[in-house]
Amino acid sequence: MTPSLAEVRAARTLLQQHLPPTPIWSYPLLDRAAGASVLVKHENTQPVGAFKVRGGLTLLAGMDDADRARGTVTYSTGNHAQSIAYAGHVFGAKCTVVMPAGTPPAKAAAVEAWGARAILTGDSLAAAERYAHQHAADTGALLISPGDTPELLAGVGTLYLEILEAHPDLDAIVVPVGSGTGAAAACLVAAELAPNCAVIAVQSTASPAAHDSWRAGRIVERPNRTTVAGLATGRGFALPQRLMRARLADFLLVTDDQITEARRVLARTAHTLAEGAGATALAAVLSHPAVFTGRRIAVVCTGGNADPAELATLP
Repeated sequence: MTPSLAEVRAARTLLQQHLPPTPIWSYPLLDRAAGASVLVKHENTQPVGAFKVRGGLTLLAGMDDADRARGTVTYSTGNHAQSIAYAGHVFGAKCTVVMPAGTPPAKAAAVEAWGARAILTGDSLAAAERYAHQHAADTGALLISPGDTPELLAGVGTLYLEILEAHPDLDAIVVPVGSGTGAAAACLVAAELAPNCAVIAVQSTASPAAHDSWRAGRIVERPNRTTVAGLATGRGFALPQRLMRARLADFLLVTDDQITEARRVLARTAHTLAEGAGATALAAVLSHPAVFTGRRIAVVCTGGNADPAELATLP
């Protein structure tokens, strides 16, 4: 099932009682560093510090009482985990999040702070996914895919409504990709509201599954070696890939080191403490000047949940 723009607008109505629009600002020093006119969409100001909360709340808001009573189970190394935990807290639904055993303790603690249960098991996200499937089968909990759940994508789409209703004349929106829901939602909204605005996706060279799936025109698996938790996926997801194939203008790759440098630039020039995924869009702008110089663009700072290792890399 592919969500429509009408469903994105309906999601905005659902979210209005829970989330105000997030700010979008420009910074002269950032423009100078980028060689472009850059607007930063500050999803790092969300209550869980990331854009994924829009999807989790939309999903739980649309459930009936019987489905909420079943509880939910999902798998994640990044902000999707907190999104579902937070939505469960808001709507009184039990939530279990399965995370790889090596997940930083602070990320598991953030999930449990919202009243969810974090299970750390396995050596990869793929292993966590298998455990989540078995947990759903054993308990009857509703299994939530971080990439192939239409309600999550519709909720995420609301941030692109906010961008493009305020700035319909943008040349491009640059979106980091893990599962791909953000870039797919941007494609959906831009096609209707700003057909001249290019949507450009970005992923890490160390975990290029979504990039390679888009290039190949089919779902592929790739090694998942990035240190950036919000980008750490080892396969493409069917729903976002379908939307990206229809509308995405380009899909770029950046290194983890380039992402770290973009985090430093955001801190110095835009007063913004971003996690790795939150700086990935800017990393693409800084490392691909031939694509972006002189253009008017928006970059999505998808989150501010930097872990202690990331914080140590800032000057």
